[in-house]
Parts: sequence; C-alpha cells; structure tokens
Amino acid sequence: MKNTFMVVGTALVALGLGSCKNEKEAQAEKSIETVVVYTDSLDRLDAKVAKENWKAIDSLYEIRIANAEAALQDAKDAKAAQDKIDASKTKYAALKTNVEAQMTVATDKPGASPKQQLRNALFGEGKIGDDMNFDWVNKDNIHSVYQQFVHTAEDNKDKYSREDWDEVKLMYEALDSRKNTVEKEGLSSKDNLKIAGLKIKFAAMAKVNRVGAKSEEMEEAKK
Repeated sequence: MKNTFMVVGTALVALGLGSCKNEKEAQAEKSIETVVVYTDSLDRLDAKVAKENWKAIDSLYEIRIANAEAALQDAKDAKAAQDKIDASKTKYAALKTNVEAQMTVATDKPGASPKQQLRNALFGEGKIGDDMNFDWVNKDNIHSVYQQFVHTAEDNKDKYSREDWDEVKLMYEALDSRKNTVEKEGLSSKDNLKIAGLKIKFAAMAKVNRVGAKSEEMEEAKK
C-alpha cells in the first residue's frame, strides 16, 4: 500500500510539473506573438498618427520586446521563437528609421549648413552632428541605417559634388568603424550578410561617381 501511495504521489507531482511547464510555454508563446502582432500592426498605421504618437509607440514596443526576450527561456522551440523576435526587431528598426526621418522638419531647414543637410539626409535629422557620435547605432538598427545611407547616396549620386562625396566617404568610414563595435555586441549573421551586400554596392557606386564628379568640376574650371 505504501508503494502504491508513492507511485500515485510521484505521478501527481510529475503531472503538476508538466502542467506548470505547459503554462510557461503558453505564456512565452503569447509574449512573443504579442510583439510580432504589435510590430506588424504598425505597418498599417497612418504615417501622421505614427509621427504624432511615436514616443508612446516606441515605449510600448520596448516593453513588449523586453517581455518577449525574457520569455525565450520558456519557449517550446527556442530557435523558432528567436527567429520571430529577430524578424520583429529588424522590421521595427526599419520602421523606426523611416518614421524618425519623416519627423524631421526637413533636411534643407534654414540655418543648417550644407554639410549638416547632407548628414541629415544620410542618417536622419540631427542624428550625426559635429561630435560624430554613432553610439545610437546598435545591432538592432544598423542594417536599416546602412540601407538609408546607401539608398540616399544612390538617389543623389548624380547631384553630389566632389566635396559632397568626400563627406559621404567620411561618414561611411565612421559608420563602418561603428559596425566593428556592433559586431562584438551580437550583430546577427543575417544582418551582417545584408550589410555586406550594401557595402559592395556602395563601394562601386562611390568610386565611379566621385571620379565623375571630379572630372566635371575640372571641365567646368577650364571654361
């Protein structure tokens, strides 16, 4: 009889532990899905509404992503859960860069020097000043920063003077220097690979267009 009680007791304990585990897994899944759904919903948010309420939106995202990351240890499939969180971070970082760029008054704001206007266009209003501080670039947003930088340079490549290209090159090297730090802070291999593609694209574009800009200026000087 004693043995019977022991067997029953062990079974009940195991059942209780299993139930507890299932509850944790369910809660973890809920936390992760919450940040995924929240991030996806922002894609459908009106741009004006997003700009007007960005501080609250950003705060809510930080809370949700923190909860999701804390729940990772209880996820049934940790790798799948991590992939969902990483995808959410990438999507949100791109969205944040876009919204903050739209929130700028304008890159041609009166009083801003040509150099600052160029930096504003490449990174966003006021992101990079004379202090050349890139601390705001991290493993979660660096891919979107490179995207904005390279796409902006590509859109304006025919307008840049040789001096503009010198400034673009300086900013690019500073961003690359920050990337070396970010890599040590956990930059994902997926984002690293995407950045590598952008770097190849930029290098070829900058080399051709800077030489072209210089040649045009020399021709103008001869006239």
